[in-house]
Amino acid sequence: MSNHFQPLDSLCPMGGQSGDTDQMLDQARKDYREGRTLLGKSEFGAAAMAFHNALKGFEEQGDEQGIANASDRLGDVCLARGEYALAITHYQRAHVICEKEDDSFSQLALNKKMTAAYRKLEEHDKALELLFDMLEHYRLTNNPKGAVEIMIGIAEVYNEQGERAKAADTYRSIAGIHSRFKHTRLAEEFNLRAAALEQKR
Repeated sequence: MSNHFQPLDSLCPMGGQSGDTDQMLDQARKDYREGRTLLGKSEFGAAAMAFHNALKGFEEQGDEQGIANASDRLGDVCLARGEYALAITHYQRAHVICEKEDDSFSQLALNKKMTAAYRKLEEHDKALELLFDMLEHYRLTNNPKGAVEIMIGIAEVYNEQGERAKAADTYRSIAGIHSRFKHTRLAEEFNLRAAALEQKR
């Protein structure tokens, strides 16, 4: 599951000290890289240990960018293992650092992962809160494709809650966006989804 998520690449530079501290930082980076390799092989236990060691190293250095990266990846491991509450804790730690750095791209990536975890926990209100935050981001950046992707998520969460009327309304709004861009087939598809939900009521 976690392979679909991007690392917080915009936070990547980690380093700059000399002597012993530089050596310790190199070890933290080595652990982080090892964790990524293990995560890619779905060796979650070993990956978690490597990211944990990396996190400790970055904490000792006061390297917030490293802490954000390691926390993000620990969240990915937990998400893949079905430890959703723990995943959210790690993602939230990374999110605080990204917020401080005014890194909206990474905040968005983390919000998507936290939304997935909240949905697994059936904490629909928290999932919706994040989804509406992301929708606002896409509206402000004038990104209709991103907005549609988030609105599909909103409709799915409404449906999971049993709020079929709200889900149908959301699908109709998506159809309207597709109509404006002359995506006739997609507009029809979402209107049909809305109609199907309304028939179930």
